[in-house]
Amino acid sequence: MREPLLSVRNLCVDYITDAGDVRAVNNVSFDLGKGEVLGLAGESGCGKSTVAFSLMRLHKPPAFISGGEVLFNGEDILKYSDERMQTFRWSEMSMVFQSAMNALNPVLTMEEQFCDVIMRHTSMTRDQAVRRAEGLLEIVDIHPSRLRDYPHQFSGGMRQRLVIAVALALNPKLIIMDEPTTALDVVVQREILQKIYALKEEFGFSILFITHDLSLMVEFTDRIGVMYAGQLIEVAPSKEILSTPFHPYTEGLAGSFPPLTGPKPKLTGIPGNPLNLLEVPQGCRFQARCGKTKESCFKTATRLTEVEQNRMTSCHLFTGL
Repeated sequence: MREPLLSVRNLCVDYITDAGDVRAVNNVSFDLGKGEVLGLAGESGCGKSTVAFSLMRLHKPPAFISGGEVLFNGEDILKYSDERMQTFRWSEMSMVFQSAMNALNPVLTMEEQFCDVIMRHTSMTRDQAVRRAEGLLEIVDIHPSRLRDYPHQFSGGMRQRLVIAVALALNPKLIIMDEPTTALDVVVQREILQKIYALKEEFGFSILFITHDLSLMVEFTDRIGVMYAGQLIEVAPSKEILSTPFHPYTEGLAGSFPPLTGPKPKLTGIPGNPLNLLEVPQGCRFQARCGKTKESCFKTATRLTEVEQNRMTSCHLFTGL
């Protein structure tokens, strides 16, 4: 494990609803090393994006962070004032949001949007900010002359690269990428990921990479954390998690993707539906969809535990409960 840049400890996020309070993220803990790419995978609604928004403190009511710590270089950013957090965002930690078109303002040129970010956080003049923006466009293979165009004048892949360029504007140490290739075809996906990885190697930042596509994540990340029903249930090196998954849910995710080479096995998927967080059962949250349950699965809540070197899981089959 590399020296941690980010350490999340027992993070909890709740939503206040008419039906009752819902804990969308429940005691999630993980470390992200300097220069590391950590993946966060799971079905839609498992809490991946909620974790990401928590790290940037972007939640608005009815969501709120109800517990835990988010340590960035040893400082708990959950204790920052609003003014300190505004300075922290984009300069230390930035985010590539899930939908590039929604993340860009449709009525402002890209020049205006780049300058807004750069001039808000630095002492650069307008001319200096424009030159910085032109350089950022070149980094993501877009001609600087396009700086005065509006978002709708770019293709989907170009808009995604523009959002990445904005995230790079202030040379942050960590970039959160929430489904950065959603709605892009597989060729453009690969181009985007290759560009992101090349930029990471050049500038040395860390990445938290969020997606539900486990096969895509394996190619791009160093380690992968799998989430289910608001909990982190397995963390393992990327090359091991598909070949030797520990948790039955991870095994189900692995069985949902066809292999690129070799025999084509029958895809199995995962039976049942995601857990209703208003009806959390006693014991393991995955019990209703698991074919390997034992008595303790219905009685004792699971807890993420290191069961091998660099391998953690919350399954009772491995934790000895």
